[in-house]
Amino acid sequence: MIPRELRAKIAKNEFLKSTAGQCPSYVQANMLVLPSKYAKSFEELAKQNAKALPVLEIVKNSHLTSFLAKDADLLDEIAFYDILENGKKIKTVKDIKKYYTKDLVFFMLGCSFSFESALIENNIKLRHVEQGKNVAMYKTNIKLNSVDMFRGEMVVSMRPIKKELVAKACVVTSHFPQMHGSPIQVGYPEMIGIKDLYNPDYGDKTEIKADEIPVFWPCGVTPQNVLEEIKLPFAITHSPGFMFVSDKKDSDFYKN
Repeated sequence: MIPRELRAKIAKNEFLKSTAGQCPSYVQANMLVLPSKYAKSFEELAKQNAKALPVLEIVKNSHLTSFLAKDADLLDEIAFYDILENGKKIKTVKDIKKYYTKDLVFFMLGCSFSFESALIENNIKLRHVEQGKNVAMYKTNIKLNSVDMFRGEMVVSMRPIKKELVAKACVVTSHFPQMHGSPIQVGYPEMIGIKDLYNPDYGDKTEIKADEIPVFWPCGVTPQNVLEEIKLPFAITHSPGFMFVSDKKDSDFYKN
C-alpha cells in the first residue's frame, strides 16, 4: 500500500496494527496535540532538544496536514490515540473528532521508523519488523533541556544489531537527523537507567541474541514522559507504535 491507501484503511478501522515496517521508504511521524497556550513553550522545548523532538510540521487552526501530506486528516488517520489528563492516559480511542477544537495545536515529530528502510537496505535486519511487532521503548535517566514548565527525561527505542554491523547502523541513521539520527547509546542500558531490557515501558519486548548489541535511539514517545512528569491538564498523543504515515519519502530528509 501507498500511505494514502493505508491512512484510508486506518480511518475506516480496517488497519489496527503497529505501523512498523508499513509503507517502506515513507516518513512516519509521532503526534502531540496541545491547547494553544502551551504550544509556544513546547515548540521551544523541541528546539532545545531536537534529537529527541525533531519537529516536521505544526498544524494550527486546522486538523489537516499540508506539508507531510496534502489534506490528511489528523483526527482519524492514526490507528490509535491516547487521551491524557493531568499527565495520565485515561483512554485510548480510534479517532479524536469529539475532542477537536480550533484551539488545539498539532505537533508532528520525526520517528525512527522512518530510517528503518535504510537500515534494511543496508542488510541490517530488524527483528521487530520481521516478526510484525512494535519496537521496544524505554524510559531513561537522560534529562531534557527544560523550557518553562516543560521538563523530563528522554524515551528511547531499542533495536538489537549484530556486533559487526553496529558502526554501520550508526552511520546509516546519522544521515536522518530529523528522524532522531544516530544512536544516543550503544550496549550499556544501565548507564541510561534501563534495568530490564525484557520489560520495555512501551511496545513489545525483543529478543537480543548472543551476537547482538542493544542499540538505543531517541524516541518520539518522549512527550508522553514529559506530560506525565508535569501533569499537563489535557493532551492527545498517538499511541506508541501507531504512527501517522506521511506522503513524504525518507530520501526527502536525507542529509550528507
